[in-house]
Amino acid sequence: MSSQPASVLVVDDEFALRKALRQSLTAGGFAVEEARTGEEALGALRQQPFDLVLLDINMPGVGGFETCRRIRGVAPKTGIIMVTVRDTENDKVDALEAGADDYVTKPFLLRELMARLRSVFRRTHLPEARPAVLTAGELELDLDLSQLRRGGELVHLAPTEFKLLAFLMQNEGVPITRARLLRSVWGSEYGNEVEYLRSYVKMLRKKIERDPSKPEYILTEPWVGYRFHNPSHEETPSDTDE
Repeated sequence: MSSQPASVLVVDDEFALRKALRQSLTAGGFAVEEARTGEEALGALRQQPFDLVLLDINMPGVGGFETCRRIRGVAPKTGIIMVTVRDTENDKVDALEAGADDYVTKPFLLRELMARLRSVFRRTHLPEARPAVLTAGELELDLDLSQLRRGGELVHLAPTEFKLLAFLMQNEGVPITRARLLRSVWGSEYGNEVEYLRSYVKMLRKKIERDPSKPEYILTEPWVGYRFHNPSHEETPSDTDE
């Protein structure tokens, strides 16, 4: 990150967990403040800007999902990571649709949490202008020429394959639901054609992965969708293939 520590607002009604997170994240180089409820979090964000919010889903009063939606209205550029208790599709999809940038599931490893926070911070602090050539590992995707090179070698992609890969790379590190991918790449009338999307992901993996059965780039987010991973970055999330 930058020389200025990234500021994190930890929102959780459990005192012991807030204190433990504050100590660990401060030791990890973050500037940390706390809030016990969604209402307190919104008040804090109105008083000062935060780079990141670590937001628990299950809280008294205004729940996590509604708090997330309100934070988006108060601080649209703040990175939000939601903490889910259950590893379920509904929690994860609802978190993303409420405006969260990412999520972690309790119990989580501190190393995983740090990686997610740094990844969201990096994404939310990128310059507004997007490069014409996207790079990740051995991949170079030229948006102007509609060309993909892997290790310097030209790889032929069909137009829809190119559009899908471009969308994933432009949202590097972001967990994207299947419905959002289908609507963004194929059009607003799509959203439920899961097998259709899986077929295209399978074809893309054959063209860009060293071992399609153990993908490095297009990772599956179980029950949710996909996440594009740049192997050049330090965070290496685990993947469960479909």
